[in-house]
Amino acid sequence: MTHKIAIITGAARGIGLATTKIFLENDWLVAMIDRDEEELQKVATELTGTLPIGCDVSMPAKVDEMVAKVYSTFGRIDALVNNAGLAYFKPLEETDFDCWRTIMATNLDGVFLCSQAAIPALKESRGAIVNIASISALRASTLRVAYGTSKAAVVHLTKQLAIELGDYGVRANCVSPGPVKTQLAAAVHSPEIIKAYYDGIPLNRSATERDIAETIYFLCSEKASFVTGQMIAVDGGFDASGIGLPALRASRQ
Repeated sequence: MTHKIAIITGAARGIGLATTKIFLENDWLVAMIDRDEEELQKVATELTGTLPIGCDVSMPAKVDEMVAKVYSTFGRIDALVNNAGLAYFKPLEETDFDCWRTIMATNLDGVFLCSQAAIPALKESRGAIVNIASISALRASTLRVAYGTSKAAVVHLTKQLAIELGDYGVRANCVSPGPVKTQLAAAVHSPEIIKAYYDGIPLNRSATERDIAETIYFLCSEKASFVTGQMIAVDGGFDASGIGLPALRASRQ
């Protein structure tokens, strides 16, 4: 096997699909994982070099089965991208326990389960794990008590993986996207909300899905061979900005 092999969860659309395409462009083979099997099969038929596998990453037995299938098919796993995630935006007092657990099950448990299942193969390849968190892991915001908390936990879990797996040459890093121009964002964000985001972003725009995917690929590549335990915010400077940016822009105009 001359190709390297990546597992990418949440690969049927959005950042996961964009990341799949970049890995393929760089001569990797990709196991595309998603619980939306219909959409997954649809997009995978157009992408040579992929193995689509339907899997809910919150279910331990299904995750073990999925990783075993990837390993038996390719004989190796070089990278795991834990991208699958859910987002329900509700006020704190309206976030019931079922909602809390549903988000934690995918966003946090799924990262833990997939990482743990892939460890033996990643030890063999001295591979890489990249977890997708969010700027909501760093900046608290309204309606995101479950989502933001799950993503903050992913950042710490990434560090834990890096510490425990470093002796085996396995690297673990985390990407925290800021606002991203996706179909979902366009559907749920009004023009006023989008403008408010831009007001706080030094680069004054949303990320594209490819912006995020390029960083993910870098962290899985040999160019990041001495990078581990890190969280990279791909956010156009959103986390770094304070409250004065809109006023500064107004003064320039």
